[in-house]
Amino acid sequence: MPSRKSESLVSSMISGINIALAQLEDLWDSMGIVEEQRLERVLTVKTYMEDLLRRMIEEEEACRSRLKANIVTSQKQVAELCAELMETPCEMEDGLSILQLEKELRCRLEALTAEKNSRMSDLETLKQEDEMLCMQLCSTPHYVPSNVVPSRAQLKALQEHVAELTAEKATRLAVSTALRKDVALLGREIGHDPDTSLERDALSDDPEVFLLTHDNIRALQELIGKLELKKRSLISTRDKLKERAMSLWNRLDCPEKDGGFPLDTQGTLTDDISRWKVEVERLEELQKAQLERVISKARVELVDMWEKCLFGPEQRQPFSTHLYDANYTEELLLVHDAELVKLRDYQEQARPLLDNLEKWEKNWTLFQDFERKASDPSRFSNRGGALLKETKERAKVQRMLPKLEEEMKGAAEAWQRTHGTAFLVRGQKLMEYISGQREEYKLQKEKEKSERMKKTDNANKKGDSTLFKTPTKRAMMSTSTSATPNKVVKKTPNQTLAITPNQTVVRGAAISSTLTPVQFSKPPLGPSKAHERAPLQEFNGGECPAITYSDFTSELSRKNSQEAVLNSTVCLDLERGAK
Repeated sequence: MPSRKSESLVSSMISGINIALAQLEDLWDSMGIVEEQRLERVLTVKTYMEDLLRRMIEEEEACRSRLKANIVTSQKQVAELCAELMETPCEMEDGLSILQLEKELRCRLEALTAEKNSRMSDLETLKQEDEMLCMQLCSTPHYVPSNVVPSRAQLKALQEHVAELTAEKATRLAVSTALRKDVALLGREIGHDPDTSLERDALSDDPEVFLLTHDNIRALQELIGKLELKKRSLISTRDKLKERAMSLWNRLDCPEKDGGFPLDTQGTLTDDISRWKVEVERLEELQKAQLERVISKARVELVDMWEKCLFGPEQRQPFSTHLYDANYTEELLLVHDAELVKLRDYQEQARPLLDNLEKWEKNWTLFQDFERKASDPSRFSNRGGALLKETKERAKVQRMLPKLEEEMKGAAEAWQRTHGTAFLVRGQKLMEYISGQREEYKLQKEKEKSERMKKTDNANKKGDSTLFKTPTKRAMMSTSTSATPNKVVKKTPNQTLAITPNQTVVRGAAISSTLTPVQFSKPPLGPSKAHERAPLQEFNGGECPAITYSDFTSELSRKNSQEAVLNSTVCLDLERGAK
């Protein structure tokens, strides 16, 4: 039946090809294609069909080759697995096609692989249990050939060995548990902390931590003897300290000898010794008074060096134990001196960075001062060129800050490459510290702006229309408070101000006594520009959240342009008009 269907399909395909060729003939006839051109087209069709069939034949031949290769590979793998698992080699039926044979071998291979994986998994689990028990009992693990698939008999022998070790573990555990309880009791009595791995394992809450070997059990018995000996030694030490304290009480005529100091407590022997030791040390403090003064002076110098080196809390923390040590001894003084020497070396190595940072902080402070002064309109009423001097100083600071930051960035990177650690300033990386200062200043400006806006809103709600008036000087070319009507005063190139009645001329600018906005003849100020601020006002008004150096430079570079309005009184008047 399949052959008949395929033959019918082939016949149908041939018929379709003939029909298609006939249609091509008709098309060529209708187009008037000559015989030579028709021959070329027929050859093209023939070449295409032959190439298609050739490629299909090649693909099918490649598929048959792959199947044969898979059969050979599968037969080899099946034979190897049968040998590893000690199974009888499988025989395939005769008369199977290539596809059927390949499928049978593949299924057989999958089954043998699953059996191998199962045995190896069981072997791994049993080996882990055997190794753990052997480690705890210090015995020899059961031998199983490595890199070989175990037989079922080998797996059974390993299981029996694991069961025997489990029973032995239970017996040793009962003995070791009693010994560990004795160790814990003696430790509590004398206040002893475990200082060896054996003691820590014996006192561990996890019983599996302690290895149940014969050596460890003997070691526990010896440990009990040592702890009993230590108990007697601690009792002797406590009695000696007690005797020393009583001797000092009698010598110094202290009230503790009459009952002010508790002689007996319910604590451990170690606690009793510590308590008596503290009392003895207290009684001997008088001998250390002079040494205490020297160490205190060294500590003051040490704190001063920390401040000079800009150390943060984390950098000071390692020495805090010595800094607050009340045991004034010569050894402690040597420790302080060594720390001072180390700090002086650090300061000498970091001097370029520290000097540049100090310069940056000074310039940063000046920059903030200039920003605060820029918000004060009274600075425009000064005489003697103070405003020009201030502008020059601001430009100098603006140039100095980025230059110093660039130098410090390079120096900090070189420091990290040399010393392997970042250069810290009060616990922060240098550039993070500088960025933090800028961010803090930005937040402060935003806070001030919010407060000003809040005050303005409150004033508007109360109906307070009083506006800040810029202090004025004597009117130019006139001593009166009024100017000639319709007088035009030239302000800057390409700009004129139309002076109306009831206005005062101040340093070339017209300010109305009724605070009327100034009208420019060129260029006109339309309604869309009413709320724009002049460049100098925007820079000096103190209303920006943060003023960057690029903004600072751009405003200075615009001072000679036709668009820049640098007259302060005009800026203020514009602002009043906008409001």
